[in-house]
Amino acid sequence: MSITSQFKTRIAGVGSYLPEKVLTNYDLEKLVETSHDWVLQRTGIVHRHVAADNEATSDLVVKAAQNALKDAGLTAQDIDLIIVATVSGDYRMPGTACIVQTKLGAKNVMAFDISAACTGFVYAIHIADQFIKNGTYKNILIAGAETLSRLVNYKDRETCILFGDGAGAMIVSRASNTDENTIITSHCHAEGSHAELLWFEAGGTKTPFSQEVLDSGLHFMKMKGKEIFKHATRTMATACHEALDAAGKTPADLDWIVPHQANLRITEAVANQFDFPMDKIVSSVHETGNTSAASVPIAFDMAYRDGRLKRGQLILLTAFGSGLTSGSVLLRF
Repeated sequence: MSITSQFKTRIAGVGSYLPEKVLTNYDLEKLVETSHDWVLQRTGIVHRHVAADNEATSDLVVKAAQNALKDAGLTAQDIDLIIVATVSGDYRMPGTACIVQTKLGAKNVMAFDISAACTGFVYAIHIADQFIKNGTYKNILIAGAETLSRLVNYKDRETCILFGDGAGAMIVSRASNTDENTIITSHCHAEGSHAELLWFEAGGTKTPFSQEVLDSGLHFMKMKGKEIFKHATRTMATACHEALDAAGKTPADLDWIVPHQANLRITEAVANQFDFPMDKIVSSVHETGNTSAASVPIAFDMAYRDGRLKRGQLILLTAFGSGLTSGSVLLRF
């Protein structure tokens, strides 16, 4: 939503981190009935990164956050609030953001997690923007991070070929009165009636862990791929139109779209909805796979580092995820 307020929000710094270990499609051929060509044709993925045994989700966030802080020219002591979007946090409690707080050395600041799956980072921007606009905070660290390699069943071809690990982060800050490079509008939604299309059926309080759950594999991620594809295309396109309409912009005004990196075919379908050129849509899925809440900030940072995304450009972020959640952010970077 767009609100009238005293302050505006700018993206002060961007950073990401991908674990060193790489899992290729050829590696997956040894684990599940698939092939490199089959995975590439259907998803556009070549490989994905996997966290080391001694790397937790909080460790990925810290490395991404340190890069974002450096880009912003700030230190951990400048941060007022930490928001971590993840469905694969270090613990059920405390929140991963609290672990990140102490690892970064950001003392005595508010820190919490949000769970909106692959839309998590867009939700985090939406939330952080409100805190900046109403004057509560000046510098907020938001991160999306996942270690989904530990939560997928490597005997289930529907899911294990898709997901990878990584983290992306941004520092969002109060803009000066003269700064035109700010967040313009943001929108977030959920459709809980479709929750069972992509979920962890067990492991929560409704169906707690038990030997039966472990034996049956109900604690692993489950997905209905065809239905997810259909809803993903619809919800991301709708969210994009919503942001553009709210700002009085058209697709022709955009310099870039940075979508959730779920599947190259979904990205292409969204591009078709807008008649928008694929060479103006940031795609990193071939080398990261689907990193869920981390995918938008990782893709953003990669394109920023290689010079595609530049300050002053009009950029649209969009995502969808389990819930089903969806959202968009229009910003002048």
